[in-house]
Amino acid sequence: MTLRKLTAVASLLAAGLLAVTAPAVAAAPAKYPHAAAAQQFREAGVAWTSSGRCSDRNNRSCTSFEQINRTTVAGVIAFKRASRCAVTVTAGTEKGHQEGRYSHWNGYKVDVHVTPCVDRYIAGHFRYTGRRPGDGAKTYKSPAGNVYAREVARSGTHWDIIYFNGNR
Repeated sequence: MTLRKLTAVASLLAAGLLAVTAPAVAAAPAKYPHAAAAQQFREAGVAWTSSGRCSDRNNRSCTSFEQINRTTVAGVIAFKRASRCAVTVTAGTEKGHQEGRYSHWNGYKVDVHVTPCVDRYIAGHFRYTGRRPGDGAKTYKSPAGNVYAREVARSGTHWDIIYFNGNR
């Protein structure tokens, strides 16, 4: 840029006729503490289980909702209401899951118990998107863009769900 152009830009900035803005950065998702998320689930009739009968986020035997995204909680509740199925969360934000941006630890994912009702609803209302690389889990995408993967793991078969927003 020439000196003449720099001087012109500086004059426009000084006169308030030109503004410099930083690139937009996505805000961090709003979170719940465990007790608040558990209360939301309880009020909506969503059950949960813990093999360790605990909610300590740092214990992989527990089922914790500490630092779960509010949109994840809303998504589970929306799924329960739309499907009219009994929904039981079997994993939340506790240690022991795969890492990544859209992970359990970061509050985006929950695991849900497999039932015939849940299976029928997902297969009947969401678009099959193929098998997930790595573990071969069948994946389905909801109209809202959330991803439901039917995982067969050492801990048992379950739906591994990523909620990008608070819809089903």
